[in-house]
Amino acid sequence: MRGTQPWRTNRARTLRSATTSAEDLLWQRLRNRQLGGLKFVRQFSIGPYFADFAC
Repeated sequence: MRGTQPWRTNRARTLRSATTSAEDLLWQRLRNRQLGGLKFVRQFSIGPYFADFAC
């Protein structure tokens, strides 16, 4: 995460470690390009917000 503010990185890590069971199930299907070969990431910073998943 070059160029990212440290507080954003820390917040994303905190959000990734506090997932719901539904998020865990969804992430199992999205990770490692299992859905149509698309690359997904978790807790992606978009402006002042964090998206749970982004492609």
